[in-house]
Amino acid sequence: MKQYIILAATACLAIAATSCSEFLEEDMRSSFTPETIYASSLGFEVGSAGLYSIARSEYNTWGEEGAFIHNGACPYEALQVGTDLCDARNGGDGSLIPFSQLTLNSNTQFVKTYWQWAYNLIGSANELLLYAAENTNWDNATDQAVYSAEARFFRAYAYRYLVYLYGDVPWVETIQKPFVLSFTRTPKEEVISHIVEDLKYASENLPENPDAVKQGKLTRWAAYHYLSEMYLLQKDYANARNAAQAIIDSKYYELTTSHYGVNASGEVAGDAFSDMFLENNQNRDKGNKEAIWVMQFQYEYQKAGGGTPSDDWTRRAWNPMYFGISGFTLSAEYGGRGLAQILPMKWWIGTAGTNATGDYGNGIFDDGDMRNSEYNIKRTWVYNNEKEPSLYGKQCNITDATWTAGQLYPALTKFFYGKSDNLSMTGGYRDRMRIRLPETYFLLAEACLGLGDSQGAADAVNEVRRRAKVSNVSAADMDLDFLLDERIRELCGEEVRRFTLLRTGKLIERVKKYNSAQKDIITEQFLLWPIPQTIIDANRDVEFPQNPGY
Repeated sequence: MKQYIILAATACLAIAATSCSEFLEEDMRSSFTPETIYASSLGFEVGSAGLYSIARSEYNTWGEEGAFIHNGACPYEALQVGTDLCDARNGGDGSLIPFSQLTLNSNTQFVKTYWQWAYNLIGSANELLLYAAENTNWDNATDQAVYSAEARFFRAYAYRYLVYLYGDVPWVETIQKPFVLSFTRTPKEEVISHIVEDLKYASENLPENPDAVKQGKLTRWAAYHYLSEMYLLQKDYANARNAAQAIIDSKYYELTTSHYGVNASGEVAGDAFSDMFLENNQNRDKGNKEAIWVMQFQYEYQKAGGGTPSDDWTRRAWNPMYFGISGFTLSAEYGGRGLAQILPMKWWIGTAGTNATGDYGNGIFDDGDMRNSEYNIKRTWVYNNEKEPSLYGKQCNITDATWTAGQLYPALTKFFYGKSDNLSMTGGYRDRMRIRLPETYFLLAEACLGLGDSQGAADAVNEVRRRAKVSNVSAADMDLDFLLDERIRELCGEEVRRFTLLRTGKLIERVKKYNSAQKDIITEQFLLWPIPQTIIDANRDVEFPQNPGY
């Protein structure tokens, strides 16, 4: 199966649209051509799999398996630091410093590569759409519509990143032949309307029943989820509410409330929340009815064709370097080998159970919150190196020094991944839940707040809170800041935090309140990233404006 995905990715790279010249860099890596691939339903399945491969390469690095964004930290970390959530570790990966210290410019690495990644995905989607419109050799009557829906979903997915990061960007919906060197920036509002059109098509033509598709394949409910989010960007709160409610009313999804799958018997210590992050517990065939879209990063560890640990590097971002402290040694139980590239902020994660300077208690978690249990946030660290008997078995306290150095701090166990026979592993094999039902409830709550329906917002949030075993929030206490805090409690490290804060108009306010490194330097300039200089230079026939302040 893994070889099939590699083939699909290679094919998709081979035909990655060159419609935007420097926007979409041609990189022919094989003899595949669109004409030879897109001649049957099987060819479109291969091309479709390539779109999935490009999309998940955001979580890759160092170029393995055809990653488009590489040679630094895991790219998605740049969308987490510089918010109210976490910050880059001093002395950590230099690719994150421009985003944590707001020194980014038009030549900054991820500023360039996110643009390239998005337009590669757009170009490949446009290529599939072009040939789908021309092909007449289909195995099933619905194939043309389904593959077109997948392509339009991924085109919308890529443009979602572009409008959040750069604002006005060129809308490209077909392959440009010959190369065009006179692109103009399409207004953000117009691009968002195109995204909505693509997602509406996807919601009408993707399969309905998640039990009737292969693991990881899109259904219409993933399209509804992002459609709700895009309506929120348009401040169309009624349609945002309706799109989110459609997912909930479909009855295909439900919150996880008990042990299931690989831990159905409860042999592994944990709870309903931690169970979702156990390896092989992400997909629907294992009983996970909460995940709406799961990116497939692996199949089986140490099996031929089972993938590599380089596919998802997010685990090394969040996990501490405890093994650098005398008395510790690498352990699968402690999450394997982390690099602590980003550090959680104390205001929300708290310091309870430690002697760190400053008492933040349990942060923003209520007593008894399942998401704050030791199974989900590791706060107690015990020396585990038997070769140092004077320390072995004793608790090591978290301090400001261990936190700042990235060696020891309260850590999110959802990112733990270790194998006893390969403790130096840097990445992970576990599939990634890209959309979970709780986020849909939060989109519903956000829409209700936009409509002035505080009770409706509270009702939506309380569905998630009841699973977490905490008290309901009242309509009187339900506001946007409470919702943003609740998203941290539930989705920390899963959502794109920068996008959430931009959409709600809260980025600057909450950075000033919670991010000491940026509170005095963040301005409206930093609501957008700069346009990559290579793009401005390549568009030689027409001036391509830079974003203000850069």
